[in-house]
Amino acid sequence: MKTFRKSFIKKKPLGKASAKETFRESFIKVKLLGKASAKETFRESFIKAQSAMEYLMTYGWAILIIAVVLGALFELGVFNANNFAPKAPPGACQVFRPNGPGTTSFINLEGICTGEIPQYVSQFSSGSIQLPNFAQLYSNSFSWSLWIEPLSWGANNNGVMGQGNNPCGPGCAYMIEQGSPTSPILQFSIDGGAGGYSAYSPISLNIWQNIVGTYNYSSGTIAIYKNGELIQSATSNAVARITGPMYLGFMTRTSTPYYNGSISNVQIYNTSFSANDIQALYLEGIGGAPINLQNLVAWYPLDGNANDYSGNGNNGVPTNVIFVSNWYSSYTPP
Repeated sequence: MKTFRKSFIKKKPLGKASAKETFRESFIKVKLLGKASAKETFRESFIKAQSAMEYLMTYGWAILIIAVVLGALFELGVFNANNFAPKAPPGACQVFRPNGPGTTSFINLEGICTGEIPQYVSQFSSGSIQLPNFAQLYSNSFSWSLWIEPLSWGANNNGVMGQGNNPCGPGCAYMIEQGSPTSPILQFSIDGGAGGYSAYSPISLNIWQNIVGTYNYSSGTIAIYKNGELIQSATSNAVARITGPMYLGFMTRTSTPYYNGSISNVQIYNTSFSANDIQALYLEGIGGAPINLQNLVAWYPLDGNANDYSGNGNNGVPTNVIFVSNWYSSYTPP
């Protein structure tokens, strides 16, 4: 018994000491191992961060240059969806009159007439397009539609479309011109010798917009629409008269007669359009075909030339007008 007790006492303290020692050694090892792992993790993170910085230093300028170039291309409209849209070549769509100019039997559209935007538009600064004398509009209702992108207004009334007589007086059938020398306002006027009257629309610079004017002979009412919406109307006893040729981009009655900007898709009709007709014209877009062939007098897409594609042979004569293809960036389809 004594021998067992002594052996037990010797073993028990030894067991406690061993347990404490073992715990101490394990704690030290874990602690040291933890410190080593933390140092190693920090070292690896530092190396990765240093590699990332070296990558940015190596390729950062290239990435910056690419970003600047892409931004410039977006600003220039290179990525504009209109650049990739199909373009209608000159004369792609036209009115066919089997019985000749001025007839209305069996007329129809021929060619690509599904609203593709034109390949070209006409650009004016010191030029004009002379149109025929539209005698069929005298003492009659009429409507006109055109797409314009004015670049600037002059110090006096710039002529967008109208008669070239000077002075304009009682012979002026109608005029589309700058209505104010200080603000961009478009004016649709009739002066038939019994008192002139006008309707006005604010106009934007450097952007394409559809302008429609309509004149009702029986009521004596004129109205001007912008992008399918009525802007203003007026009523008078004046009667539209035609005594000379019409012009696009020019009007001799003013001291600054030339229009500065672009024009596309001019349509002239010998009837007064309703609000629904005008909305339909706008929704067709800048490449839209005429909506009323029976009353169509002239159609000038101005897609590379000044020809009349109404089938009535009312071709225009351009002077100092250029036809440009890089016009899409300022146009937004309806």
